[in-house]
Amino acid sequence: MLYFTEEQLAAEKAWYNTEKVWLVHKDGFSLATQLKMEMGSLPEGKVKVRLEHDGTILEVDEDDVEKANPLSYDRVEDLSSLLYLNESSILHTLRQRYGGNLIHTYAGPNLLVINPLSTPALYSEKVMQMFKGCRREETAPHIFAIAQSAYHQLLTTRQDQTIVLLGKSGSGKTTNCQHLLQYLVTIAAGSGKVYSAEKWQAVYTVLEAFGNCSTAMNVNASRFSHIVSLDFDQAGQVASASVQTMLLEKFRVTRRPEAESSFNVFYYLMAGADAALKTELHFNHFAENSTFGLLPHSKPEEKQKATQQFTKLQAAMKVLGISAEEQKTVWLILGAIYHLGAAGATKVGRKQFARHEWAQKAAYLLGCTLEELSSAIFKTQGKGTLPRSSSVRQSTDDTDSSAAECLEFMASGLYAELFTLIISLINRALKSSQHSLCSLLIVDTPGFQNPRQVKNQRGATFEELCHNYAQERLQMLFQERTFVRELERYKEENIEITLDDLEPSPSRSVAVVDQSSSQTLVRTLSRTDEARGLFWLMEEEVLQPGGSEETLLQRLFSYYGPAEGESTGHTVVLKSENTHHFLLGHSHGTDWVEYDTHGWLNLARLNPTPQNAANLLQNSQKKSISGMFVGRSSSAAVLTGSIAGLEGVSQLAMRRATSMRKTFTTGMATVKKKSLCLQIKLQVDALLDIVRRSRVHFVHCLLPRAEVLRATGSPEESCDPGLMQMDVALLRAQIHGFKLLDSLSIYRQGYPDHMVFSEFRRRFDVLAPHLTKKLGRNYIVKDEKRAVEELLESLELEKSSYHMGLSRVFFRAGTVAKLEGQRDEHTRQNITLFQATCRGFLSRQAFKKRKIQDLAIRCVQKNIKKIRGVKDWPWWKLFTTVRPLVEVQLTEEQIRGKDEEIMHLKLKLEKVEKERNELRLTSDRLESRITELTAELSDERNSAESTSQLLETETSERLRLEKDMKDMQGKFDAVQKQMESMEMEIMEARLLQASEFNGEVENDGGEWRLKYERVIKDTEFTKKKLQQEMDDKLETEQQNKRHLERKLGDLQADHEESQRSVQQLKKKCQRLAAELQDTKLHLENQEGRNHELERKQRKFDVEKNQFQEELQKERNQRDKLGRERDVLTGEVFTIRQQLQEKDTELCTVRLKVEQLESELQDLSSQESKDEASLAKVKKQLRDLEAKVKDQEEELDEQAGTIQMLEQAKLRLEMEMERLRQTHSKELDCKDEEVEEIRLSCSKKLKQMEVQLEEEYEDKQKVLREKRDLESKLMMAQEQVGQRDVETEKRLRKDLKRTKVLLADAQMMLDHLKSNVPSKREIIALKNKLEESEFACTAAVKARKSMELEIEDLHIQMDDITKAKMALEEQISRLQREKNDLQSRFEEDQEDMNELMKKHKAAVTQSTRDLVQISDLQTQVEEAMKEKQEIQDKLHSLQSQLEFQEQSMVEKSLVSRQEAKIRELETKLEYERTQTKRLESLVTRLKENLEKMTEERDQRIASENREKDQNKRMQRQTRDIKEEMTELSKKEAEASRRKHELEMDIESLEAANQSLQADLKLAFKRIGDLQAAMEDEMETDDDDDLINSGDESDMDSEVEDRVDGVKSLFSKSKGSTKTLSDEGTQKTTRSVWNPFSCILQERGSKKRFGREPSSVCDELAQLQETLPSEGLEWRCRG
Repeated sequence: MLYFTEEQLAAEKAWYNTEKVWLVHKDGFSLATQLKMEMGSLPEGKVKVRLEHDGTILEVDEDDVEKANPLSYDRVEDLSSLLYLNESSILHTLRQRYGGNLIHTYAGPNLLVINPLSTPALYSEKVMQMFKGCRREETAPHIFAIAQSAYHQLLTTRQDQTIVLLGKSGSGKTTNCQHLLQYLVTIAAGSGKVYSAEKWQAVYTVLEAFGNCSTAMNVNASRFSHIVSLDFDQAGQVASASVQTMLLEKFRVTRRPEAESSFNVFYYLMAGADAALKTELHFNHFAENSTFGLLPHSKPEEKQKATQQFTKLQAAMKVLGISAEEQKTVWLILGAIYHLGAAGATKVGRKQFARHEWAQKAAYLLGCTLEELSSAIFKTQGKGTLPRSSSVRQSTDDTDSSAAECLEFMASGLYAELFTLIISLINRALKSSQHSLCSLLIVDTPGFQNPRQVKNQRGATFEELCHNYAQERLQMLFQERTFVRELERYKEENIEITLDDLEPSPSRSVAVVDQSSSQTLVRTLSRTDEARGLFWLMEEEVLQPGGSEETLLQRLFSYYGPAEGESTGHTVVLKSENTHHFLLGHSHGTDWVEYDTHGWLNLARLNPTPQNAANLLQNSQKKSISGMFVGRSSSAAVLTGSIAGLEGVSQLAMRRATSMRKTFTTGMATVKKKSLCLQIKLQVDALLDIVRRSRVHFVHCLLPRAEVLRATGSPEESCDPGLMQMDVALLRAQIHGFKLLDSLSIYRQGYPDHMVFSEFRRRFDVLAPHLTKKLGRNYIVKDEKRAVEELLESLELEKSSYHMGLSRVFFRAGTVAKLEGQRDEHTRQNITLFQATCRGFLSRQAFKKRKIQDLAIRCVQKNIKKIRGVKDWPWWKLFTTVRPLVEVQLTEEQIRGKDEEIMHLKLKLEKVEKERNELRLTSDRLESRITELTAELSDERNSAESTSQLLETETSERLRLEKDMKDMQGKFDAVQKQMESMEMEIMEARLLQASEFNGEVENDGGEWRLKYERVIKDTEFTKKKLQQEMDDKLETEQQNKRHLERKLGDLQADHEESQRSVQQLKKKCQRLAAELQDTKLHLENQEGRNHELERKQRKFDVEKNQFQEELQKERNQRDKLGRERDVLTGEVFTIRQQLQEKDTELCTVRLKVEQLESELQDLSSQESKDEASLAKVKKQLRDLEAKVKDQEEELDEQAGTIQMLEQAKLRLEMEMERLRQTHSKELDCKDEEVEEIRLSCSKKLKQMEVQLEEEYEDKQKVLREKRDLESKLMMAQEQVGQRDVETEKRLRKDLKRTKVLLADAQMMLDHLKSNVPSKREIIALKNKLEESEFACTAAVKARKSMELEIEDLHIQMDDITKAKMALEEQISRLQREKNDLQSRFEEDQEDMNELMKKHKAAVTQSTRDLVQISDLQTQVEEAMKEKQEIQDKLHSLQSQLEFQEQSMVEKSLVSRQEAKIRELETKLEYERTQTKRLESLVTRLKENLEKMTEERDQRIASENREKDQNKRMQRQTRDIKEEMTELSKKEAEASRRKHELEMDIESLEAANQSLQADLKLAFKRIGDLQAAMEDEMETDDDDDLINSGDESDMDSEVEDRVDGVKSLFSKSKGSTKTLSDEGTQKTTRSVWNPFSCILQERGSKKRFGREPSSVCDELAQLQETLPSEGLEWRCRG
């Protein structure tokens, strides 16, 4: 989830308010601010903007303005996440990232890579380890991320993957291909590092030497296409690899455009060969000129660089396992090609070499004679070649190849064979026979070639056309995967997605090149009208007699060029100003390339020289050459010289080879596989057929500038120091050619991720464990769709983030990645639990094993003891001596038997191994033979199928033609018979007429002659009249035609204007729709974020409630334990009271003893008393001692009871401590779980910080003072504890000394009892008794004082415990206050006041705590004073104990005192530990409280920001709605105006119809008038016969005038639609004006035959019938 700070939100809000836009112009785009203007102040379609860099205010078109994104999106990693998606925003983001050296950018599922000017440190091994094992969403855009994504999908889906690199020449495709291989080999290297990065670096070193050269667009351009195949095993490691190449530009060896070089290896060899190699290759002296243009470098730095590259090439070939002999073979062939170029060929006369000495060197290097070499090059049919067909021979007799062309074909054929050999050696180093499961392919082809891009005026060559064609086919594949397949899937699944009209695909430019006709299998030489591509036209022109480049271009333009009068906007082929040139629009018309067709037909002609080159190498006399090329013609390594590298032993490599072979052996390819021109199409078809079988990942490589490709120095400094300079127009054309904007639109608006219902349920049901527990893990679902819907509901996904289809579920971009992250987290937890369970199981097993081992050790020990017991027995010694001797013979016999058995098994094993190896070799040989036979069988089967298809086609064509011929023959016979009969009838009629005419002429010749002449005159007169009428009608029609043409032009202009307006409205609608879609997507993102926050809030509330419930339970349990402790404390108190009562009783008994002793003393003073009285006193003494013992026993019992109760209390306290620890652990777990939620909500609680800042500072001061007092208290307690320990040690010493004295006193007492005492002894005994009683009383007093001190210490500890509990209660209260603040952060100021009150209460409580702490300090001081008093008493006790050395004290009392002291010590230690633990708990809770307070403040602030953002989005939505309502109002107003205009038109049409009816009536009157005039003319005399012609002329003139009236009326009809009634009357008046002219011209009586007045009267009558007013009639008499 993305969170913003307040500064970022404020900046974004300011950005939205200023309405920043991009102004698009010819130099790129500029940042501007759109100014808000009043309605109607600007013309429609215009806006005013203010440029940011200089503040200029401009009035521009709406179409030239595009919305800009906020500054936070300047360097966004994925272009699909832009807020406003348009070309300018994309270019700005790419430029910003490129300026920051971030050359990789995601474009939805694809990757954009801008070729850097310098190689950044982005591809080290440390960077590789950063991407290893990561998902695409977890890493930044990088070429390693695409490789990791493809590798991850290969492992998870077990489906082949392909990475296709697209782009212009020089955009870095080959470099990125090397980085991809480096990453894949590093992370998936197999055992032994067979496929190391060093080996792949060597592979590309060899490929660049033999396949790269310097061109006008790139200093190191690839001139071939290649596929790198990595096969992976079950463990995901690289098992085998291979390289396949195609479209090699082999003619670059012999001819190339100006200022371009040949392949790099020639210059490396000429500069880097040592002396011995130069001598062997005859390179000691180079030729001054070469037909092929192969000359060594002249500059020293170039020579040095070429020498270093040659050394590097040799080292790379050594790494690939190419031996020195094989390298020598390569150098020999290259040297032979050079010498062939130096030899040259004659231009006229006999075909031969121009310089034979150089040809002799070439023949020597190739291992053949000069005659064999000359025959292979210059003879039409070489050795081993097949004769051509008669049609081809017939068509090429007159266009036989020249000697130079034959030489060029030989050199190019030799290099093609050498390149194929190099690819085979590379695959030999990469191949492996390990079992492979799936493959990952990397496709690299030369980029788009356009010489005009680097200011080169030459035309592109045929090879560049082939490379551009391959790029166009890959672009078609990209569009098929991105648009066609996705839209078809949406249609199948009933998913409606509204997308703008997509631009046409590049299929039109591809069709211009390779479109085939329906008659491709019919052998015909005739040109047909069916359109076909350039390849097919070249093939036909080669076979046609007289075919040339002119006819080729004429046919191409007739099929694909624009028709006459048609605009060139929708065509992809245009004529060029140069001869033999044409223009072809690539990349949707954004890249127009001019091609030069000079010599293209020569390339398309079939020439046997390349085949002779292969035969020459196979029949070489040098074994090193022939040994490497023998058998290659029959192997499957090459398909008719087209695709190299098809050898391989792995199953996947054989499958790929079979697929490519099938492309060349099925259908049309069987007939046309010898066509050198159509092989280009077959190679590209084979490439795409392999790519379509896998999942494709596209990498678009962009070229930042065209002029830096050939630059050798540093590029120019950019005007912006923070950015590197880029050609915006070039970058815009590339983006438009890739259709990047459309692909991003369908990625954003569509559902790019989809899964089948069952697959989705199986993969993600782990996220819903309640469903799994409910239905079981492997339950069978009848309705998968319903089960997936339940799963999605339980996952709480937003509704707009997924869509349920018919068979699968579709997701928006990023949703599946989010689910995968949740699944990984859940899986990680499950694996952790599983590991813990496994470890527990293993530990238990190890414990059981230890127990068994312990039992075994005990058994061994027992046996050893037994053996030690019997080892001295004679019989055991005899047994141990004789037993081995008895077993020796048996053991030797067994060993000999075992040895013989081992030898037999070894022989058998060797035999089996030998047979196994033979069988393996046989099996491999048979498998290879079966493979070859299968391939041959498939070839034969395919050729048979194509031949049968061809035969069937020809048979059907022949049958059809025969049938047509029979039909035509029958028709011809019938027509011929009919013609013969008609000829006979004509002849008979002619004879009959001749006979009749001769007879009549003889009878009456003069009459018939007159009739004949009259008929001739009538005929001529009629002919003239008809001719005149036809001319008049023709002129009328021409006038009508011109009128209609003018009208049609006006209509076309109106139509074009309406089309332009419609196009503008359509663009505006599309722009508004795109902006609306962007806003909709942004709103969906906001809703998704709100939904996620609500879900986390709900989860947090649930966990908080659970935590509160557990806390309440803990408090209840704590209260319960407290009550139990109080009960036990009460019992202890009662027991102590009982003990005190017993002590008082003991005191009374002792007083009695003292009385008795005093009486005894009195008796002893009386000498008169006898022994009886003494015995009585002793008896009383014994009774008293017995009572004392009984009381002491009772005291012991009471002490035992107290000890048991204290132990029970200790157990309860320990249990309570254990519960506290478990609860603290649970709290820690809960804290860790809540920590994530706190982190997510940490930025929403900052707003409260401003309001509580002062109170928080006061609180911090109080807490610091409290901490200082607590630290002082701790120090005081530690001091007291240390002093108490010292006092206890001294007391223990005193007790030991007292015990010794008591023991001595006991011994003395026993001795006195044993002896009869005398008076002196009794007196001494009395004295001792008194002293002992005195000591006893002193000891009792001391014990009481110690018990009082201990009770004081207990009271102090209880006070401390209560203070700590009060602190805990205060902390819990603060926790509750924090929760209340979190739940009421949206309330008004009253809640805030309550919060302040609670805070003040907390401050008062803290002051109370400070008072308590001060009281505790005073108590500590009192305790110190009491301690000093106790020490004084101890000193007095020590002085008293010196007098008790001979006293009689019972030992049990001392032991009880020691036990009590030990118990007190344990209690004291326990209380100390409890105190420390509680203090640590208090500090931790304080820290947690502070953290939660900060998190609360941050969360409040972030939620306020979310509210502001939601308000802003609502305001934007409201503005958009208002704009939509305004548009609807404008549309209603336009429809209303349209309706009014239609009503006006209908009224005008009604008036027009009435006028037409009146005009028809007028025309009828005019016709009647003309009929009357003709009747009068017929009554005239014969003298006026001559005037009849004039009169007819007049009639025709009248008719012409009437037609003119009609035409004028038709014009007036068009004008009546826009004029008023008054205008209509004027138009009618203008229509009738010609009649006045007619009457003026015909005013004579001679012409009308009557008075003009009569005519005027009739016209006046005609005027009355017309509706028009004010008609003028002028008659001149």
